[in-house]
Amino acid sequence: MTVSGKILRDAFISAANCIAANKKDIDALNVFPVPDGDTGTNMSMTLGSAKTELERLDDGIGVNEAAKVMSGALLRGARGNSGVITSLLFKGYDKAFKDLKEADCRDIARALELGVERAYKAVMKPTEGTILTVARLASVKAKELCESADDIAVFWDEICAEAERVLETTPDLLPTLKKAGVVDAGGKGLCLLMRAMGEVFHGRGIVEYDDPASKPAEPVTVETFASVVGSFDGEITYTYCTEYIVRKDPGCESSLKLRAYLESIGDCVVVVEDDEIIKVHVHTNNPGKAIEKALEFGSINLPKIENMRYQHEAAKKPEKVTVSSSNKAYVAVPPEKTYGFVAVAAGDGVENMFRDAGADCIVKGGQTMNPSTQDILAAIQATPAETVFVLPNNKNIIMAAEQAAKLADRKVCVLQTLTVPQGLSALLAFDPEADFNSMRSDMTKAFERVKTGQITFAARDSEFDGQKIKNGEILALENGRLSFVDTEANRAAYKLIKKLVDGDSEFITIIVGEDIDDATAEALRARVAEKFGARMDVNCIRGDQPVYYYILSVE
Repeated sequence: MTVSGKILRDAFISAANCIAANKKDIDALNVFPVPDGDTGTNMSMTLGSAKTELERLDDGIGVNEAAKVMSGALLRGARGNSGVITSLLFKGYDKAFKDLKEADCRDIARALELGVERAYKAVMKPTEGTILTVARLASVKAKELCESADDIAVFWDEICAEAERVLETTPDLLPTLKKAGVVDAGGKGLCLLMRAMGEVFHGRGIVEYDDPASKPAEPVTVETFASVVGSFDGEITYTYCTEYIVRKDPGCESSLKLRAYLESIGDCVVVVEDDEIIKVHVHTNNPGKAIEKALEFGSINLPKIENMRYQHEAAKKPEKVTVSSSNKAYVAVPPEKTYGFVAVAAGDGVENMFRDAGADCIVKGGQTMNPSTQDILAAIQATPAETVFVLPNNKNIIMAAEQAAKLADRKVCVLQTLTVPQGLSALLAFDPEADFNSMRSDMTKAFERVKTGQITFAARDSEFDGQKIKNGEILALENGRLSFVDTEANRAAYKLIKKLVDGDSEFITIIVGEDIDDATAEALRARVAEKFGARMDVNCIRGDQPVYYYILSVE
């Protein structure tokens, strides 16, 4: 018995539906009670980004085509660590099924093995007791069974049973899970999506889920109109904004030749390439020639040609130049300078701080909305520099940034900044006269010296590190770790600042969130200045960030 492309396509869609239906239950397994882009939400948005692409495929496809579409869409739509890891696990299907129309048990076992290899390589310090463990041991089981198995459905059931058995052991591998009395959230999501795939393998059909309110926003694409038209204060040189995707032929030439040709017939050329596709954006007076040239590299998909003169006449005031899951606009430009910066930020004040410090492009996002790989890639491509430094400013965004870097058409360096103050310190340490290695080293040293405090609230009742936490209580985080619980934000911020300050401290910065009024913020600033102002600079800045009442920086 083998799996056809139609069955594999439907199994992938079934998995996406299942995670969408269960994302809140998966989110509830997260141990740390801070409001964030939780595991279930990120996995659902990641899989949902691929569902739309899969639904366009006809029934006659091979497993190679279904896996390729799934893999590419997941990679671009991946959000958060759980989403990126999920996308890499599914990348194994693309690699294993590359030349296949149908797949048997051995092929599926190989797909699982390759996916696990890619996921482990992408994680700098793999932690056992997580989704990685569940995936790895399920893959080992598949390899043991595949030689003698001939019924895909029965084979898959045994793999799922092994994954579920391993999931139950995750609390024994991670003490934090054991204390909280839960299994790993990512591992639970993987088990659920695998069972949903099994429903299709058994012939019982796709797990249904159709809730428009829960469908994820489409990943950012190369759609430049909203911001580009704002720059046309004079004559428009090239009339047609032309975009398309090239599905590459085997052994096709480098996209550099396509880029060179497009630059000869237009401007604002952006060419993004990975293993399977070339994504193109160009302003030209000859869209037909732009498309005809692309046919030398493969087949064309999703072409779009828009007359910018008509659009300019109808355009209203342009939006801010940002990239986010809800605002697709960004300026797409070729490199014009040596170095540039992309920063992930939430809150008008925080965004302005990064712009003032020299960031070229801001990706809207942070704790509660982790941007996708495609969101970050769009910002990288919008930065007019040969080398782009990316500041994720959140530990759950770093992996997506690293995947985006692999897809970019220019050199990208992801600085592993975990907080807004770290990102700002790295950016302020930038020296355009230094060579790349020295610059990267200096910026890394700068952000590693920063002590960060965050004052937020508990999103649910929980128990963490022996502390019972009630929904709504104030949480004080010291360099990302829970320091103490309080009931009043200003008191918690003052106590946390006192913990962060030492004999070498020179600067204290208080970044004020959107839920704190000016009078309350001034009261905190005055109290801190009274205590430390004689020997340190104390600054209070309105960041209007969500989630965090205060973000504190001590340097």
